Amino acid sequence: MTLLDDVFALVRVASVSRDERVLADLVERRLRAVPVLDVTRIGDNVVARTMRGKETRLLVAGHLDTVPGNAADARLEGDVVRGVGACDMKATLAIMLDLATTPTDRSVDVTWVFYAREEIGRSESGLLEVAASRPDLLEATAAVLGEPTNAIVEAGCQGSLRVQLTLRGVRAHTARPFTGRNAIHRLGAVLQRLATYEPHQELVDGVLFTEQLQAVAVSGGVATNVVPDQASAVVNFRFSPRRSIEDATTWLRTFLDDTIEESDDFLVLDAAPAGAPSLESPALARLVALVDGQVAGKVGWTDVATLQSFGVPAANFGAGNPLLAHHPDEQVTATDVERAHRVLASWLA
Repeated sequence: MTLLDDVFALVRVASVSRDERVLADLVERRLRAVPVLDVTRIGDNVVARTMRGKETRLLVAGHLDTVPGNAADARLEGDVVRGVGACDMKATLAIMLDLATTPTDRSVDVTWVFYAREEIGRSESGLLEVAASRPDLLEATAAVLGEPTNAIVEAGCQGSLRVQLTLRGVRAHTARPFTGRNAIHRLGAVLQRLATYEPHQELVDGVLFTEQLQAVAVSGGVATNVVPDQASAVVNFRFSPRRSIEDATTWLRTFLDDTIEESDDFLVLDAAPAGAPSLESPALARLVALVDGQVAGKVGWTDVATLQSFGVPAANFGAGNPLLAHHPDEQVTATDVERAHRVLASWLA
């Protein structure tokens, strides 16, 4: 069975968020078959560690879940696996399992973390579940998160802020709108301001990050003959590691300042911190050297930020094209998998 066959087998196992148990069982069985691994199961999260007493411990983490999709539609076509989760991130899970279960004399100890519920709200993350129950399992000198990166290092990650803006108006009959105030019309000014936003770029520790701001949902209206007294928009701000969540929230309020009023609501629905590049870590610098210095800032939020909050320097590295994650034609090639496997094996050696 080739490594690509293993990827295909994992993609064929349905593991949509909150339904990872079958895949977690499979991973646990394979890891427990290796005598040198100390294996711990917490919910649908599986952690395996070598315990040789080495001075350096490297951690490799990957999420078991996928976005919604039909695992039965997965296909192996020559040297390509197609299907939901192929690159995000079952290709890297297959690499992790291969490296974890192949007897290897390494100069470091390794912790393998397979966790649940990454693709939904951060508060449900299996990584946080592990940290709450056994924080010692996540202690390490440095870590790699197996997000698809085309086998280069994607350093840090953007922070993410989701805010619901609710604008107020006054109800009236649509035949006599002058007796009311249309909240949907007021929302137009907010949407226009968002449409004028120019993405801001900045270097953070030599790594370029591009901030993004988008309206992602709108709602409003009472009836077709009523001037609406309320209208809402949900806004998503992806911010650089230069900003804290508080800084990002303040910036967004200021950017929209003259389009919202005191009676309007500015409600933070969800916030996740950005992750710094952390390339000053000797272990991560060695990973960068293994990919010939190919480094980019991570577009999007990842659990690199979570690992860093635990005091572990971390970077994104994995098989597959990140532009294909969640794509209708999500896929990964044998070349993608072999290249990422080669680099990760060298890093752990």
